[in-house]
Amino acid sequence: MTTPQYELVNPPTDAISAIQFAPTSLRLLVASWDKHVYLYDTSRNAQIDKFEHRAPVLDVCWGANDEEAYTGGLDWDVRRINLKTGAQTVLSSHTNGVKSVLYSREQNILISASWDSTLHIHHVLTPDKPFVTISLPNKPFSLSLTPTKLVVAMASRALHIYSLSDLASDSAAQGIEPWQRRESSLKFMTRAVACMPNDAGYASSSIEGRVAVEWFDPSSTSQARKYAFKCHRQTSPEGIDVVYPVNALAFHPVHGTFASGGGDGFVALWDGIAKRRIRQYQRYQASVSALGFSSDGKFLAVAISPGFEDGKEGVGEDGTVAVFVRELAEGEAKGKGAK
Repeated sequence: MTTPQYELVNPPTDAISAIQFAPTSLRLLVASWDKHVYLYDTSRNAQIDKFEHRAPVLDVCWGANDEEAYTGGLDWDVRRINLKTGAQTVLSSHTNGVKSVLYSREQNILISASWDSTLHIHHVLTPDKPFVTISLPNKPFSLSLTPTKLVVAMASRALHIYSLSDLASDSAAQGIEPWQRRESSLKFMTRAVACMPNDAGYASSSIEGRVAVEWFDPSSTSQARKYAFKCHRQTSPEGIDVVYPVNALAFHPVHGTFASGGGDGFVALWDGIAKRRIRQYQRYQASVSALGFSSDGKFLAVAISPGFEDGKEGVGEDGTVAVFVRELAEGEAKGKGAK
């Protein structure tokens, strides 16, 4: 018996940069290089709405509920979208493209990261309060958060871990230092970072077909547990090992296992504790550009976009752009040692 999977209707017309399920429903937000954010109801495979921007949208996230979203992109603006009315509000403007936006429900702050090497911290419940700018030593490539921490993966293999309570505090305006500064375990450029749901650590991936798993605890015992492994590599007919970038990572919210998506068109599920691959799904017809689990962990959304395997984030007219929703069978994403 094959696992049920279906393709969403009315997909974007250009490369997909981000996807995210709603906190309490099966609604799905999709950000695209076609200058739109799309809202789908995956439970009935329907496009509810789409919201136009002035330039390609690089990231999207949900806010405090299923009626608001935040976006960032190549227009340099950080925006709030009222999904009921369609109204858009600019919260701040960077001086270069906005690569990532993340909302912390625990601290009620929105964090944006820009290629201008800054973070903006927005106190969304008090809109009159000015946003705070935090300088980064390098260009940010990917963000991820837990209830207590923010991980910022940057160029030059730099990585900062911040305390979210520090970022949300009134003293943030005077400058906040990272809780930890680290160098990536991966030797090549970071493509994605994703935090464990249990607040214990994170996984990161590179353009050179590798994933690293690390823990926050700075003790030598915990740091000795960190490791990296090869993945998303295919052998060519000539017997050559072809290496693909690992574009996307997503942790399962219940089991703590994680999915990786690569330029080879494959999605794999991993048990980071047992250091084993649980399964690999059939090959998609284009590079996997984004992944996202539903909040209950029963569904996995997979976005495919040609060009991501070469680091090109825009596609031509003949490219296949699609979002697939896969329903996971009972225990399908459980770790090898899970009961």
